[in-house]
Amino acid sequence: MIEPHRHASHPKLSARLKRAEGHLRSVIDMIEHGRPCLEIAQQLQAVEKAVRNAKQALIHDHMDHCLDGENSESDRAELKAISRYL
Repeated sequence: MIEPHRHASHPKLSARLKRAEGHLRSVIDMIEHGRPCLEIAQQLQAVEKAVRNAKQALIHDHMDHCLDGENSESDRAELKAISRYL
């Protein structure tokens, strides 16, 4: 069985994503109620930014705490793989 991989920052990250989830639900409601496209686009931009910021925080935290700093081959490969998502 695989052990959970948790960082101290994960609860805050989860809370951020839950707020973004709630925001996205309100955008869906806006669409369903025929709100103007400009308002919807602005709110979608905010949701996208919130998710992007959460992703960046996760990746930076991983780089700070999961790579051993010894510049090993496996660390370099993992850094290259995860940095694609920045």
